Amino acid sequence: MKNRWDAEQLKASPEADEVDLRVYSSNLLGQEEDLVLHGGGNTSVKGELSDVFGQPQQVLYVKGSGWDLKTIERPGFPPVRLEHLLQLGQLPSLSDSDMMRQLRLGLLDPGAPTPSVEAILHALIPFRFVDHSHADAVVTISNTPGGERRLKEIYGDEVLILPYIMPGFILARQVAEATRELDWQAIKGIILMHHGIFTFDDDAKRSYDNMIELVSRAEQALARDAGDCLRQADYSPNREDALALSRLRRQAGQLFAGPVLLRLDHSPAAAGFASLGNCDQLIGRGPLTPDHSIHAKAFGAVFETDPLPGLEAFAKRYQAYFAANRQSQHQCLDLMPRYGVWRDKGLVYLAANSKRLGIVQDISRHTIKAIQQGEALERWQALPEAELFEVEYWELEQAKLKGSGQRPELEGKVALVSGAASGIGRATVQAMLDTGAVVLALDIDPELPQLFDASRVLSRCCDITDGKAVAVAIQEAVLHFGGLDILVSNAGNFPPSASISELDEAVWQQSMDLNLSAHMRLLKLCSPYLEQGFDPAVVFIASKNVPAPGPGAAAYSVAKAGLTQLMRVAALELGEAGIRVNALHPNAVYDTRLWDEQLLASRAEHYGLSVAEYKANNVLRTEVSSADVAAAVLALSGPAFRCTTGAQLPVDGGNERVI
Repeated sequence: MKNRWDAEQLKASPEADEVDLRVYSSNLLGQEEDLVLHGGGNTSVKGELSDVFGQPQQVLYVKGSGWDLKTIERPGFPPVRLEHLLQLGQLPSLSDSDMMRQLRLGLLDPGAPTPSVEAILHALIPFRFVDHSHADAVVTISNTPGGERRLKEIYGDEVLILPYIMPGFILARQVAEATRELDWQAIKGIILMHHGIFTFDDDAKRSYDNMIELVSRAEQALARDAGDCLRQADYSPNREDALALSRLRRQAGQLFAGPVLLRLDHSPAAAGFASLGNCDQLIGRGPLTPDHSIHAKAFGAVFETDPLPGLEAFAKRYQAYFAANRQSQHQCLDLMPRYGVWRDKGLVYLAANSKRLGIVQDISRHTIKAIQQGEALERWQALPEAELFEVEYWELEQAKLKGSGQRPELEGKVALVSGAASGIGRATVQAMLDTGAVVLALDIDPELPQLFDASRVLSRCCDITDGKAVAVAIQEAVLHFGGLDILVSNAGNFPPSASISELDEAVWQQSMDLNLSAHMRLLKLCSPYLEQGFDPAVVFIASKNVPAPGPGAAAYSVAKAGLTQLMRVAALELGEAGIRVNALHPNAVYDTRLWDEQLLASRAEHYGLSVAEYKANNVLRTEVSSADVAAAVLALSGPAFRCTTGAQLPVDGGNERVI
């Protein structure tokens, strides 16, 4: 493992204090996914801080809840009275909920984040800087029957090795008892079996150096003893896989009691693991660290050619796991797996939203590597299910779940928006994101990928009239997000104005291709996935020119009228599958690429109006924006219009000719 300490970088900040050093080295640890993932690990530094009375207080600056080592800043290290923590460490017992209350009572700043559950343990370690990680290599070795012996061979007397115990107060007490007669100067670290590693020193760099050195020695031992054990394979998903995944997502949502996201990982590493003859056994033996069970449950699912029976099998096993380990205060969590192996194809990840999906994906990728290394050493042997259950159903985590609140309206849903790079399309993508959805964004504009957060928007540059390119993009989205729930068919253009007698037939055909035929083709390609969607909805962006056409716009008006008729027929045909299909008729939406300042000024002058008057030249005397149309799209896509299909809704501020 690379040592990332950069003395030159620190010289650029000569006024850095111990908390700044703590932030710096914590960020270095956080950059290494093989050390910590998604909030894992914790760090601290002991220092001094004056209270409100000006009295100096010895404090522990410790990582706060909700912060990630990769991005943590000074506010992420709440100061806690050190003496208060040391006194807590002397108590014979303390429940986790009482411990968390006491940790908050020890804060010098009541508005600071809640200190780490390991704060008492950090206080007991008699060094200024304490680093804790869930290093993959160390934990992988400990997850084998001979793990403790191997670790002793690697480290000798330089490291204290302790058996696994739950994080929190009981872990702090365990370490306190084990180190009562210990010469702390004689060791470089502490390893907690199945959990992770602590290093410490009065110097920030030496504590960090110790972490990198000790983990590197475990990595070297793994490389030597496990060898090149990681299976690689190639697999190219097809349309049938995408359809199977959309059905799997629908059924998984029933176990979760709401829409979810799903992803197929067919990378060489994932496909390689799925090609192992005993992948079904390995995926069920437990996670890399018990903390991962909070995010990904205690074991994975197994999906065969038809993946649906794998969901039922997982649910039955999970119910048995819960029944065998529950206590009176426990309520069973949902029965949906968070990851599974799809034999010979790859790994499948499931989660409530894109953030959780990314966490499950990262955890799973590290886990399958560790499993194969553990098998090559001897045998993968994680903690028993009873101890994994303790972590998954930990009262502190249960309290977080109860306090998580109501889901955003469209969380877990997948939308496709065409013409997404500007105007109504871009505003619609943002509206979807703001209410929790993920999006497949299509546009011919090459700038599209730079417009949105790539973790929640799959941007594909393609010509909407190119059916093959659109089909490829849709299949990619289904493999990436699991299915499709909302189609916003928006892409189009306004041809140059011309009377019918002077209309160029090529212009006419181009308008039909883009403003009508492409929408039909897009709907046709999306329909099989929408049929498996959650409350699926289609919104066509038509035009005021449908109910109130004007001269010189035959190519545009006829295409949009045909699009509206397509909507009505689609509503009749797709209603049996529960797919709602509606159309919006916007007018005078001037914050789009169709309009610029020069054109607006010219049109306003033609009517003898100022630009402001021209923009608000409607019954309500209000300007209509792309965001207004996007809000209407959102309404038609959501539960407020769950009983509406085949409808046409104007978004025009009130047009006299339409009314």
